[in-house]
Amino acid sequence: MSGCKKPRAVANPLESTITTPSERILKECHALYIDNDNGLVKIAESLGVRLLPPRKKIIVMIMGNHSAGKSSFINWYVEEHIQKTGVAIETQGFTFITSGRKRESLTGNATLHLYPHFRPLLEFKGVTDYLSAEISTSKQKKFSLVTFVDTPGLVDGDMVYPFDVNSAITSFGEQADLIFVFFDPMGQALCKRTLNIVEKLSEKCGDKLRFYLSKADEVARETDRQRVMMQIVQELCRRPGLNKCGFEMPTIYIPNPQKPSRCINQIDEVCETIEKSINQAVQKTLDQLEKDCNLIISTINHTLEQDRMNVSSNKSNRFNSFLCGVLGIFLPSLFILSFIISTFAPEELDSLVGEGLAKTLYISTGIVVYLWDWIPEDWQIMFVIIFSAMCYFMFFLAKYFARQGSKTLTKREKKKLAEYSDYIQDAVKSKKRKLYEEYLRQCAAEYDF
Repeated sequence: MSGCKKPRAVANPLESTITTPSERILKECHALYIDNDNGLVKIAESLGVRLLPPRKKIIVMIMGNHSAGKSSFINWYVEEHIQKTGVAIETQGFTFITSGRKRESLTGNATLHLYPHFRPLLEFKGVTDYLSAEISTSKQKKFSLVTFVDTPGLVDGDMVYPFDVNSAITSFGEQADLIFVFFDPMGQALCKRTLNIVEKLSEKCGDKLRFYLSKADEVARETDRQRVMMQIVQELCRRPGLNKCGFEMPTIYIPNPQKPSRCINQIDEVCETIEKSINQAVQKTLDQLEKDCNLIISTINHTLEQDRMNVSSNKSNRFNSFLCGVLGIFLPSLFILSFIISTFAPEELDSLVGEGLAKTLYISTGIVVYLWDWIPEDWQIMFVIIFSAMCYFMFFLAKYFARQGSKTLTKREKKKLAEYSDYIQDAVKSKKRKLYEEYLRQCAAEYDF
């Protein structure tokens, strides 16, 4: 195809080396969107359609009361001390923790440039000043495919936040792929602010919510731990939005060889949940790629069809303009010509234009003269006025139809749209099918293909 080239991968200085098939598939899908020459975002923009490139990582938001172990879990998963931990409220804003090539810290505006999907947060006054990102070089577990969002520690009472924390966390949760809610068993598990936000999130994205009893090893006796679990479940069940069947709340804590515990630690299930979400993200990204391709193709087809309708409409308008213009000139000309010819004697007209043409003129103009004589003299002036107005109206209609023309595509523009359509059908969709097969080969048997 002459106008389109195959997309080339665009290097991101914050992206770590590709090590897994899932990571490579997500990166290649992302490259199909942001290619400088023929990226889907650029093609869609030329058609008046706005597309956002898919994320190359899943977003896992962790929320809960202060000192619930959110930052400690992130540090454990990344295996690097990135977030401050402690009993005090260490996290007052939103922090993105992601993998990259270089250890770096980003401020609010830089963070939003890195994560354009979260630009709607700008509507919450003050959030940008409490927004940051920490980039780590760690490649532990599935961190290369995960971005954690550490949220402010939630407390009840007179605690004043510098922004609408409830609405901001809800907005973050709507953009995230997973929402982990950590309940601290040491007296803060029933924080009303936390439960209110969780209830709000459950209404909009309940399928993303996962509940965990964090720091479970700090409860010395199993009976106390069970009592805390029952209290939490009872409080959740009192709220209609959270009163659902199949409620689960695994007990987790950060393993410490120096401090062994008999409490069952289900923290590995958290890792499995993240990995499962990654696999679903690959499928969703490939499915979204198919939908976006179909959207662009349908928009191109609609644009070309609309152009054909505009061309047909323009032809009709030009014909109507020409017809009204001709009538506006011909009718008054015929009226005047009829009276001029009536002043000539037949012999004089024959000698001037010839016998054949003179006969034709006499017949055509004679009809006008006859109609004029048929009109009473008192009405002849009114007829002239009405006739003049009608001729003027014909000129007005001619001008009106001339202005009704719609803009049409040039041959070059139509050729470009056809090239885009062929490119998406032949190159992008073909690439998507290959990536889907590659993804499925990781789990399906060879004979299924």
